[in-house]
Amino acid sequence: MKALSKITRSIKPAEVEKNWHLIDADGLVVGRLATIVANILRGKHKPSYTPHVDCGDHVVIVNADKVKFTGKKLTDKRYYKHTGHPGGIKETSPAKVLEGRFPERVLEKAVERMIPRGPLGRAQMRALHLYAGSEHPHAGTQPVALDVAGMNRKNKATA
Repeated sequence: MKALSKITRSIKPAEVEKNWHLIDADGLVVGRLATIVANILRGKHKPSYTPHVDCGDHVVIVNADKVKFTGKKLTDKRYYKHTGHPGGIKETSPAKVLEGRFPERVLEKAVERMIPRGPLGRAQMRALHLYAGSEHPHAGTQPVALDVAGMNRKNKATA
């Protein structure tokens, strides 16, 4: 009988199988959704997770403009960016971004800040596909719908 191996096996980039997931963000809380999406993009939901390999899956998020915030974050929270010029700091609120031209950026930035910085993180972010409406052009990949709202309820019930 073969003994159990005590060696952790590292997966190679050629061995990675990337699946497609579809998430409807209508009415979901931004931070809770972003943590789930970041874990899927990194591949931490797989038993073959390897930190230095892009082993995550593709995630398609529809209705990204209908996410919500808890408490008074919609008006009180501030996003900052700098133009690069002296005194060039700019601020905005999530309410303004959601009403603006690219409302999916709220969710994109929330996920991006949970992904490691560098070439690996940029490769993982390329697997995120955000759409403000309910239509997406990835129907040919046959993404599997994820019930993120059910995942949050399950986690709250066990806590």
